[in-house]
Amino acid sequence: MATPQPEVGAFEDAPVVVTTASEADAVAWDAFVHGQRGATGYHEWHWRRVFERAFGHQSVYLIARRHDRVGRRRNRIVGVLPLVEIKSLLFGRTLTSLPFLNYGGVVSDDAGADQALIDAAAAIARQRRCRYVELRHTARRFPDLPCKAHKVTMQLRLERNIWDNLDRKVRNQVRKAQKCELTTENGGAELLADFYAVFSRNMRDLGTPVYSRRFFQEVLDAFPGRTRLHVVRLQGAPVAAGLTYRTRSTVEVPWASSIRDFNVLCPSHLLYWGIIERALEEGCDVLDFGRSTPGEGTYQFKAQWGAEAVPLHWEYQLMSDGALPDTSPKNPKFHLAIELWKRLPLAVASLVGPRIVRAIP
Repeated sequence: MATPQPEVGAFEDAPVVVTTASEADAVAWDAFVHGQRGATGYHEWHWRRVFERAFGHQSVYLIARRHDRVGRRRNRIVGVLPLVEIKSLLFGRTLTSLPFLNYGGVVSDDAGADQALIDAAAAIARQRRCRYVELRHTARRFPDLPCKAHKVTMQLRLERNIWDNLDRKVRNQVRKAQKCELTTENGGAELLADFYAVFSRNMRDLGTPVYSRRFFQEVLDAFPGRTRLHVVRLQGAPVAAGLTYRTRSTVEVPWASSIRDFNVLCPSHLLYWGIIERALEEGCDVLDFGRSTPGEGTYQFKAQWGAEAVPLHWEYQLMSDGALPDTSPKNPKFHLAIELWKRLPLAVASLVGPRIVRAIP
């Protein structure tokens, strides 16, 4: 059973009561999430298990209920807020919804539940001495909270004649990859070693600590029917790879990489074209390329496919006065560390990286 928390709001109909959800609430939680248009696949309960098994982080999943007197339904769920606590020597203790992912935040069908949920989150953050609560929303939900709008997600509408509508340069680069005898393959966990070989190499080359291979294994295990690995090969060796995650009629590419030594062969273009073809076969109508920083290289790459930028809003409850957090690799404080990381042997970066990145939301 959920552990009762102090009542955080009262309204003329009935009070909204926020509790900390437990495994006993998993089915009801997902049923509510699946019925909300504003929810993303990341709000589903299985992600809690991924965070705990892959990173060892403690999750605090808040669930808001109220007694519906008109419908005579007791304890009707009116909102949820998944949070993950991260303890970091560098960034301090934080609550994030959701770390390592593009989306998160409050989902509700009741205006009173919104405030009740973030009030409960703030109370927990103060109790645990967290520096802030970070809410990764798409649309702005809490105008009174400080907000960062430094990222966008890039989304492409999928249509059967999409090849004809692509920019001519993109079509030529896909053809070039095919003429260079690059091949594509998609599947499940049997391709994880190839995916991770490309991903870990690219992260090292960017100067960024890599997630553990176990993290991706947990994602594949949690969503076997909705996740897929895509690999581009040159003479059998993987040179580009991506992981896709499907929610309803949208396919997202939260993680993709290529080995820069082969960029002249356009493996990334062939990778994304293969992902598009697969998405069309599955009846999807939107490809979400994932988040980017406007004006940077990945943004330009995604824009050339015709993807449109959708602003993201990361809202913060700060537990004390101070500036908004900046964990971006663009932060000048991290410049030297990034340059040194690029010079590490791949085996060392792959061994040490997961221990560092688990503490960077």
